[in-house]
Amino acid sequence: MAGADRIAVDEHLAWRTEANREFFDAAAGDLARLCHAMAERFARGGRLIAAGCTPAARSDVRHVAVEFVHPVIVGKRALPALGLTGEAGELAGRVGVLARPDDMLIAFGVGEDGGEAARAVEAGRRRGCLTLAFCEAGAEWELVPPGDDPDVRQELAETAYHVLWELVHVFFDHRGLLAGRDARPRHDAGASAFLYPFLDERERELEPLLDDVRRSVLAKAAEVADLRTQTLTENRAALESAAAGLRATLDGGGTLLALGNGGSATDAMDAVADFQEQWPAIDLTADPAILTAIANDVGVEAIFSRQVIAYGRPGDVLLALSTSGDSRNVVQALAEARSRGLVTIAMVGYDGGRIAAEALADHVVVTRSEHIPRIQEAQAAAYHVLRRLVGEP
Repeated sequence: MAGADRIAVDEHLAWRTEANREFFDAAAGDLARLCHAMAERFARGGRLIAAGCTPAARSDVRHVAVEFVHPVIVGKRALPALGLTGEAGELAGRVGVLARPDDMLIAFGVGEDGGEAARAVEAGRRRGCLTLAFCEAGAEWELVPPGDDPDVRQELAETAYHVLWELVHVFFDHRGLLAGRDARPRHDAGASAFLYPFLDERERELEPLLDDVRRSVLAKAAEVADLRTQTLTENRAALESAAAGLRATLDGGGTLLALGNGGSATDAMDAVADFQEQWPAIDLTADPAILTAIANDVGVEAIFSRQVIAYGRPGDVLLALSTSGDSRNVVQALAEARSRGLVTIAMVGYDGGRIAAEALADHVVVTRSEHIPRIQEAQAAAYHVLRRLVGEP
């Protein structure tokens, strides 16, 4: 079985590497121009509305919203973003009520949901929105990832909307290149300079800046390709053993619990979506009433551990996602899970943080980067591959 898994991991990595190159080579120029178009709309007071209603699409919708509203880039502004996932009504109807002329609509959907995404896009266009879709939905901007593997397509879309979020800020720092805004002679990128070295340059024409942004898109795509390779190859044994343990648990009637904070919460949502059609799986980030009750009455550090107490049984599995490996509520949940006899899997970034250093999980997958968007993108490949290794009932 280990030999078959080894071949499977290599094949999954090869597909991703080629699809990543093909997609971003074709899309880099469009992404650069889209960043400029979005910056102009944000500058006029527009909002980003993300829409999708399949289980996987919902995780992307929530991921887009949290990244734009809660930026982790030092000194960058929060940008208004809303997520529509169908719980409050059909997407097109909600877009028709909520959207304003300067807003932007980003639609997710495949297969049966493609029609729903297309209707949402049409509603957005009628309201004057800029429209973008990662599926064929009649949007002005369509960035459709290649191939027919839904996991790979979703990973490419995640990198693309991370890149939009990261690089839309470039144009706020070149005020003269946005319609209706005053130019400044020079911008000091400060703490962000290591990410965007060209921000320190003087104001200039739009096309050269667009080319800089296009090249930055390609650099980020190459970075995640390298990081995905590191994650899947260095952690091959951890992924294989985690898959074997998870499969044994599920075959025995156990349940997968998943958790994370912020963007990692949406990744936990996505991981549960991958499993829940065929295996028991619970997303510990899903219920805002439970999360806010525990946070308010006990403290944020207990929001996951209290749920482990409520739902976890000996032999279940806890999957924890953390970009730092140090999040206290994740560490506390892992400790609670271990004390109750659950199998624990952690996917962490940086050097693994406390979780790796103190071996706080039975299986630890380390993505060696300090760049949060790239960590999350590589972790998405890791839990998608984990799901494939577990197999079908």
